[in-house]
Amino acid sequence: MGVGKTTIGHLLAKKLYRDFIDVDYEIEQQYKMPITQIFKSFGETKFRQMEKEYITNLCTNSRLKIISLGGGAFMQEEIRNICLSTSIVFFLDLTWETWKDRLQLIVDSRPVLQNKSLEEIENLFYTRQNLYALNHSSVNTDHLDPEEAADYIINTLKLGWEIYS
Repeated sequence: MGVGKTTIGHLLAKKLYRDFIDVDYEIEQQYKMPITQIFKSFGETKFRQMEKEYITNLCTNSRLKIISLGGGAFMQEEIRNICLSTSIVFFLDLTWETWKDRLQLIVDSRPVLQNKSLEEIENLFYTRQNLYALNHSSVNTDHLDPEEAADYIINTLKLGWEIYS
C-alpha cells in the first residue's frame, strides 16, 4: 500500500508499450464504488473473492500486460501461486520508516488500516513484507522516484532476457 504501484505501473506500461491494469481500480469500476465502500457494503471476505476471481482471470487469459495488485491480494495463496507461475512478479519494496512517513497520505483510502493502532499497522506491514518476499525480482524504492523505479524494472527485464537467451 502506498509504495507507488499505480504510478510506477503506468510508467512501465508506457515505456514497454503495454496495457496497464490496476486491479483495485477495475473492481471499483465494475462495482461502481470505491474499495472502502465495497469493504463496508460487502465485507473484506467478499472483496477478496472478487479480487481473486479478477486476478485469476487476468493471469490465465491475458498476456503482455502490466498489472498492479492491491496491497492485500498477494496475501492470498491462490493469487500468489497463479501470479508466480504465469507472470513475472516484481516486488516494489520500501522500508518501514519510509512507508510510515507516507501513512497519513494513505490511511483514509485503505480500509485495512482504518481504526488500527500504529503497532497493528506495523505488524501488518511486516507480515505482508514476509509474503511479498516471494517474487521474481525486488526493487527497493526508498530512494528512487517512479521514473527510476520503472527504468530499474526495464533493465532487470532486459538482463533477464539476455541471460535467458
